[in-house]
Amino acid sequence: MANKALQFVNEVKTELKKVSWSTRDEIISSTTVVLISVALLAIFVGICDLIFSRTINLMIR
Repeated sequence: MANKALQFVNEVKTELKKVSWSTRDEIISSTTVVLISVALLAIFVGICDLIFSRTINLMIR
């Protein structure tokens, strides 16, 4: 059991050495794109909610 666990850890280390890690600049630019996209989507959903709620309120009155 211990040998299998040790073998697993060694295989994980080997595979992690093959990974192409992103640079700091790539991570910062990707994060910026995600944050801007989320902000724009939140604004869009907020505007749609405002329009729909006002429309429904006008229909109820």
